[in-house]
Amino acid sequence: MIPLRSPDQAAGPAAIALGSFDGLHEGHRQVIASVVERAVPAGLVPTVVSFWPHPREVLYGETRLRLDLPAEKLDLLEPLGIDQLVLVPFTPVLAALNPADFVDQVLVQQLRAELVAVGENFRFGAGRSGDIHTLRELGAARGIEVLVQPILRDSSGRLSSSRIRRALEAGDLQEASRLLARPYRFGGRVVRGRGLGRELGWPTANLQVDGRKFLPQQGVYAAWVWLQGERLPGERLAAVMNLGPQPTVDPTAPSAVEVHVLGRQLELEGAQLVVEPVALLRQQERFENFEALVAQIGRDAARAEALLFSAGGVGVGQAPADEGGDSPQQQNP
Repeated sequence: MIPLRSPDQAAGPAAIALGSFDGLHEGHRQVIASVVERAVPAGLVPTVVSFWPHPREVLYGETRLRLDLPAEKLDLLEPLGIDQLVLVPFTPVLAALNPADFVDQVLVQQLRAELVAVGENFRFGAGRSGDIHTLRELGAARGIEVLVQPILRDSSGRLSSSRIRRALEAGDLQEASRLLARPYRFGGRVVRGRGLGRELGWPTANLQVDGRKFLPQQGVYAAWVWLQGERLPGERLAAVMNLGPQPTVDPTAPSAVEVHVLGRQLELEGAQLVVEPVALLRQQERFENFEALVAQIGRDAARAEALLFSAGGVGVGQAPADEGGDSPQQQNP
C-alpha cells in the first residue's frame, strides 16, 4: 500500500494533485490522472495532497464526515499511479496564510512541488481569496507548472461529493455507486453486543465503525460482507444489515450497525469486516413485540437473499483490499 505521510515526510520533488478528493469520483480521477501522466516522464513523485481535518471543521465548527477515510483512500489511490498521500494539518494558522504565503510555505518549502493540478473551482488562502488564476500567477513566478481540470457534469448537474452524499442519505446505493464508479463500502471491527439477536434466532455482528465515516440512511439493507484476515480471505458473504437505533429492543439505545450473515454460523467477535450495502429494504419501525420483530427479520432475510443471488442482483465479485486502519470511534451497544 502507498504511504500516508505528513508534509515534512513527503518525498519530492513532487507532482501534486491538490484537493479534498472525497469519494474519488471521475472528476477527481481526471485531476489525478493529469498528474500521473506528467510526473513519471519528468522524474517527479506523483502525489495527492489533502487537508485534515476538513477546513470547514476548523473555520466554522462543522462536523464533516468523509466518504473515504485516509486509510481507505490509500487503497483507492494506488491503482491510479499515485506514490504517496500527504495530509496537511489544517489549522487556524494555515487558514490565515495569504495565497502567496501558502504557495511558498506549503507547496514550495514543505512539498517541493514542481507541478500542481487542481479542479477549476479550487480556492485557497485566507478567506478563500486565491483561485486558479492566482495559483497560475504565483506558480509561474516560482517555476511551478499548474494544470487545471474542468468540472465534470452530467444530465443532473455537476459531479460532486455532495451528490454522492445526497444519494447515500436517500438510501440510493445504485446512484451512489454510479457516481463513485465503484461500490460504496465501509469497514468496522466486530465487538461484543448484548446477545439478544442470538436469543431471537438471528445472531448479529455488532460493528464498531469509525465515527468520521459517512454512512447511508438508517434502515435495513441487503449487503455483501467480507472478513479481513486469514480465516476467509476474499470470500463474499450475503448478509442483512440494520443501520440505526433499535426501536423495538431499546428505543433509547444509540445508533448501531448490526450485520447478520445469511446461512452461515461464524464466530466473528474481534474480526474486521468490510460491508457493501446493496439495497435499502425498508425503513426502521417499532414492532408490538419480539415475535413480530422476528417475523419481519425473516422476511428481510428472504428478500435480501433473493436480491443478492438473483440474476440481476447488484454486487461485485472481487473482494476489497484492506480498507481499515483508522481508530474506530463509533460503537454499537
